[in-house]
Amino acid sequence: MLTVITGGSKCGKSSIAEDILSDFHGKKIYIATMEPYCEEAHIAIERHRRMRLGKGFETVEKYTDIHETDLPERCGVLLECACNLMANEMFSAGEKEPVRKIINGIEKLSERASEVIIVTNSVGEDGIVYPSETMDYIKNMGILNCALSQRADRVIEAVYGIPVMLKGSLWQCL
Repeated sequence: MLTVITGGSKCGKSSIAEDILSDFHGKKIYIATMEPYCEEAHIAIERHRRMRLGKGFETVEKYTDIHETDLPERCGVLLECACNLMANEMFSAGEKEPVRKIINGIEKLSERASEVIIVTNSVGEDGIVYPSETMDYIKNMGILNCALSQRADRVIEAVYGIPVMLKGSLWQCL
């Protein structure tokens, strides 16, 4: 089962993702993709660690190359988040085909896991023209989010902490 959760910044995506896996019977893997590159990143990472505390997640820090993640069979996976992963692949690793690489990585995760939840962000909705590197990132995120949503069994938009089903049904999540 592949679920994509999207929405704006600080809108409850992570809480919804964690709630979906709260009753999962089996090993739960949290793939953390945020590189701790500045104070703001460290604060966000610590906030997410506190959110997961006591929920049974094993955290795997994987900033690039998610296809290399060794997963136990039939586990539940929460990948947080596709936007950080894209930025890492594009700007840290210099990947020339980051969308293809990330999709292939998620397909590999899905082969082993029985539940995969991808948290992503709505980017590019502000209509502002940014420097070319940023525009390339926004374009790649749009392509990735479309491709993931087409493959997904469920697509949820987080709106002020409320899960709005865009594809699939909420009862599948509970």
